Amino acid sequence: MIIMSIDAKLVKKLRDKTSAGMMDCKKALVESEGDFEKAIDHLRKSGIAKAEKKGIRETKDGLVHSYIHAGGQLGVLLEINCETDFVAKTEGFSDLAHNLSMQIAATNPLAIDREGVSESILKREKDIYIEQAKSSGKPDDIIEKMVNGRLNKFYQENCLMEQVFIKDPDKRVQDLVTESIAMLGENISISRYIRFAIGEMNSNNGQL
Repeated sequence: MIIMSIDAKLVKKLRDKTSAGMMDCKKALVESEGDFEKAIDHLRKSGIAKAEKKGIRETKDGLVHSYIHAGGQLGVLLEINCETDFVAKTEGFSDLAHNLSMQIAATNPLAIDREGVSESILKREKDIYIEQAKSSGKPDDIIEKMVNGRLNKFYQENCLMEQVFIKDPDKRVQDLVTESIAMLGENISISRYIRFAIGEMNSNNGQL
């Protein structure tokens, strides 16, 4: 087997772009026969399998990202965390923060995840769905399935991590974060956000 020679400058460029380890970058370039873009895809795909294991690691570093939508009438402040200052300063981490902020600005989610939705809102929605389902005249077991289905749809529309990513309808926000964990090699968590809009009395802070 012939192992091709990889330029150290290309390895460094891939390291700077992805924050992956030097050996991982070199291996990805070898596997991709020196094709830089294919090497990025290789790192992303191989890293996703490891991302779940990183999910239990503590995130003490990170940044607060600000996004102001064109026109200056809508803005978002987002706290996103990672494990080290090194990753917090990378382009990939900054891009993730920007994309998440744009998502929040566009969709105005009620919470980061299901645990963040208040019991009062959940009860109100469930009561509405139960009444709607009962009016169909279906048996109780079917009604329960109908209610659960509508609740899942509610979560998918209103919980940030479950939403369809605005830039890629084939991907959810959780997928975007998982890919970034795989690429950057550290656990990443979203702590909180607040969304401001001119004329809206109540700003959404993602902690309902």
